[in-house]
Amino acid sequence: MKITISPSALKGDILAPASKSSMQRACAAALVAAKRSIIYNPGHSNDDKAARGIITALGAVIEKAHEQITVDSTSFAKVLDTVAKQQEAGEALTINCGESGLSIRMFTPLAALTNKKITITGEGSLVARPMDFFDEVLPQLGVQVQSNDGKLPLIIQGPLQPKNITIDGSLSSQFLTGLLLAYSVAQIDPAEGKEISIKVSNLKSKPYIDLTLDVMKKFGLRVPENRNYEEFVFDYSKPHPDVERECNTYTVEGDWSGGAFLLVAGAIAGDITVRGLSMASTQADKKITEALMAANAGMAIDAKGIHLHKSELKSFEFDATDCPDLFPPLVALAAYCNGVTSIKGVTRLAHKESNRGLTLQEEFGKMGLRVDLDGDIMHIHGGSGLKGALVHSRHDHRIAMACAVAALRAEGDTTIEEALAVNKSYPDFYDHIKSLGAKVSGGIDWKGALVDN
Repeated sequence: MKITISPSALKGDILAPASKSSMQRACAAALVAAKRSIIYNPGHSNDDKAARGIITALGAVIEKAHEQITVDSTSFAKVLDTVAKQQEAGEALTINCGESGLSIRMFTPLAALTNKKITITGEGSLVARPMDFFDEVLPQLGVQVQSNDGKLPLIIQGPLQPKNITIDGSLSSQFLTGLLLAYSVAQIDPAEGKEISIKVSNLKSKPYIDLTLDVMKKFGLRVPENRNYEEFVFDYSKPHPDVERECNTYTVEGDWSGGAFLLVAGAIAGDITVRGLSMASTQADKKITEALMAANAGMAIDAKGIHLHKSELKSFEFDATDCPDLFPPLVALAAYCNGVTSIKGVTRLAHKESNRGLTLQEEFGKMGLRVDLDGDIMHIHGGSGLKGALVHSRHDHRIAMACAVAALRAEGDTTIEEALAVNKSYPDFYDHIKSLGAKVSGGIDWKGALVDN
């Protein structure tokens, strides 16, 4: 599907989408919490749907209402029993993670808590992403793993047993998130002692681990002691917290990752207010506000939301190592900043939905923007304006949104091929910018294609 964005001035206010990072973690925590949980403001992106599908496959029962879902996993032991019964009946249990990198990395250790054989698959770009981590780590925890030369599908068989291990955190913090959740509920071998730790070297995206630990706490799970993000220690001698709590409640916060595109759109082409983004959030992408301030954006923050208006922008320097998902909106912002903007963290971009460093260079190059890659640094030569062009999302949701935002102030129309890649994280994106005044056109089935796709 092609979507065309014409130069537009934005005005009005908009509610940020629900955070898929928060939503997916909430689904995982609700599964292992062994009780009833109510999740308010649930997301409906494709990644969110993948998470719901996974916990359903593992035995959880989900009831949907307009502004909430109820997850019934009254006993995780019963969930595992359900898996066992399926296996005994000769039914193959397969978990489909869609295109969600977080889902595959987070739910695989949770699925490994069972002693039954489970196949884990994915779709699209996920099948090409490296999964060597599981080949290397899970066998240390008593889990049999069979992969396709380090890629999907994975076939695993547990049960996972927590042990003192050391892992490499340089590729992604998502692997650690899955292990933390699994360790929080797994049965331990008394021979391992009362304290078991996960040591981590070179951990990236520390704010996402803060989010994981916060979600674990709110769902009454056993939370490890965080020793400077280098070691996470579980004390199994202490009683499990909140065992008497009958029901968990959790509200999914607004998404700073999706909200970043709205904020940048306001900074380059608007006078808008974005609501629903908490300045107290642990989400890594909250740092977009620091980049906007560094770029001299017209921004004000108050109780009503974050206000952005078009202003004269200047080049800036920014370290996105711990928030690599900000690269696409930052490139769109930097395109309209006078001077050369430098962003650190390019090495974090290779294993996304596309190789985002090269993709940003190539697709924005079509719009006349010079982007240089110098090792771990990206240099964006902004200030000369962009020209409308035919660009391609590369099936990457953040590339599609970045191009759309940049197109708002470009000279001429910009057409985005495979534009519905946004469904992965922000299916309402085009509707939202259109409601603010963006000139958006596409096929007659555009809105229908966005519904429950």
